[in-house]
Amino acid sequence: MHKDDYLVDKVNLFVSYRKKMRILITGTNGYIGMRLLPLLLDSGHEVICVVRDKNRLSIDQETKEKVSIIEIDFLNTPDPSKLPKDIDVAYYLIHSMSTSTSDFDKKEEISAQNFNIYVKDTNIQQVIYLSGIVNEKNLSKHLWSRKNVEETLYKGNYNLTVLRSGIIVGSGSSSFEIIRDLCEKLPIMITPKWVETKTQPIAIRDVLNFMIGVLGNSSCYNESYDISGPNILTYKQMLKLYAKIRGIRMLILTVPVMTPRLSSYWLYFVTSTSYKLALNLVDSMKIPVIANDDRLEKLLGITPMSYTKSLELAFIKIEQNQVVSSWKDSMISGRFKTNLQKYITVPKRGCFKDQKKVKLKDSGKALDRIWGIGGKTGWYYGNWLWKIRGYFDKLLGGVGLRRGRTHPDEIFSGDALDFWRVLVADKKNKRLLLFAEMRVPGEAWLEFDIDENNILHQTATFRPRGIWGRLYWYAMIPFHYFIFGGMIRKIAS
Repeated sequence: MHKDDYLVDKVNLFVSYRKKMRILITGTNGYIGMRLLPLLLDSGHEVICVVRDKNRLSIDQETKEKVSIIEIDFLNTPDPSKLPKDIDVAYYLIHSMSTSTSDFDKKEEISAQNFNIYVKDTNIQQVIYLSGIVNEKNLSKHLWSRKNVEETLYKGNYNLTVLRSGIIVGSGSSSFEIIRDLCEKLPIMITPKWVETKTQPIAIRDVLNFMIGVLGNSSCYNESYDISGPNILTYKQMLKLYAKIRGIRMLILTVPVMTPRLSSYWLYFVTSTSYKLALNLVDSMKIPVIANDDRLEKLLGITPMSYTKSLELAFIKIEQNQVVSSWKDSMISGRFKTNLQKYITVPKRGCFKDQKKVKLKDSGKALDRIWGIGGKTGWYYGNWLWKIRGYFDKLLGGVGLRRGRTHPDEIFSGDALDFWRVLVADKKNKRLLLFAEMRVPGEAWLEFDIDENNILHQTATFRPRGIWGRLYWYAMIPFHYFIFGGMIRKIAS
C-alpha cells in the first residue's frame, strides 16, 4: 500500500506522542477506509478491519498480516461475540446511499443501531463518524439519513465525534471522478439548475488530517464539527476551475428545466457513476452544503487547502500512479451486492466454455501483461469491440467500461476491472480470476492460469440463464473466436 505522506507534520507529531491504541474500522473497503488504514498502521496502532467479505479486502498480503479481519454485515442480526472486548476507538464509515434509491436511509439506520449493539459490552471509548454537512432546514434524503445516523450513534455507550464533511475532492473520490469525466468528455455541457447550487469542497488530505487529529482527543468527545475547505463555490464554478487547471476549453449552458431523473441519466451515461448513486447525488445537489463553524480547524491547528490545490495534488497522485483507493473498487460501483465468495469456485456443469492454451517462452513477461490487462492498456486485441460491448452494457443499465482500474500494474481481490470484478489475484501461483458485472443473461467468468510447464490457460466460462442465455452464447461465438484467440496470442507474444 502507498503511504499518504502528505499529512500535516504537526498532526503526525500529535499522533506520534499519543498512546498506541486498538482501533476498529468499519467499511474498511471504502474510499476513506482504504486511505485511513495505512496511516493508522504507520502510527503503530493495532487495527481491526470489519468487512462484509474478507476475500475482497483490496490490500496486499504484507498489510493483511499486520491487521485483524472480521466479517460482519451490520444489516444482519447482530452477533456481538464476533468483536473483541478490548477496543479503544472505532471509525464508523458505513454508508448505503449507492445500494438503493428507496430504502437506503432505513438500511443506514439499521446498520447504526446494530453497531451500537455490537460495541455495547466492549471497552470502546470513542467512535468517529464521517457524516455530511447538514445545516439547511430542508435536507435531501441522503443528508437527512446522515443526520439520522448521527443521532442514532449518539445513543451508544461511547463518546462520539462527528465530522460533517462537504464534497470530498481527491484522486479516486466519486466527486472528483464525476467532475473529471464531465470536463474531459464534454466540451459543451447542457446542465440543470442545480449546477448553481453552492457547496464547500474539502480535500481528501484534509479530511484525513481531521480524522487523525480527533483520534483519542478528549476535547473532541461528544462534539459534532463541520469540516470544509476555504472556498465556497457553485458546481458550475468547480467544473470551470477544473477545466482551467487542465487547459480544457469548455462551454456550460444552464437550462431552467431538467427533471431529477433526466439529470441522473445524464450523469450515469457520461460518467462512471452508477444510476442509483447518480439519482441520490442529484437529489442532494439541490441543497447548499456550507459549513457553519471552523472550531476544529482552530483546535487542531489545521489550515485546509484550496479547491484548486486539491485538484493539482490529485493529479500528481494520478500521474505518479499512486492512487491509494478509488470509489470504483467498492461493491457499490457494480451490479452485485452479495458475497462474491460463492462465485470463486467456477462451475463445471451446465456451462459453456471457451478454452485456449499456448506455450510461453517467457512466463514472467506474460504474467506482467495479464496483471496489466484492462483500463488504459485495454484487452490486447479487438479493443474497439470491447468498447462497443461497454457502450451496450451502459445502455442496458450495466457498469460499462468507464470504471477502468485503480492501479496500472497491481490487482487485488475485490478490485473493479472495467466491467469485471476481480475474484482471485494470486500472482505467486500465476492465477487471475474475473467475474463479469456486465449485463448478461447468466453468469460469466474469465480465468488466466499459467501452469508449471509454462503453458498459459485462458478460460471463459458462461452459465446461461434460460433460453436467452443460451441464445446469447451462440450469438457471441464468432466474436469470442477472434477476441479470445487474439487476446491469448498477444499476451503470449
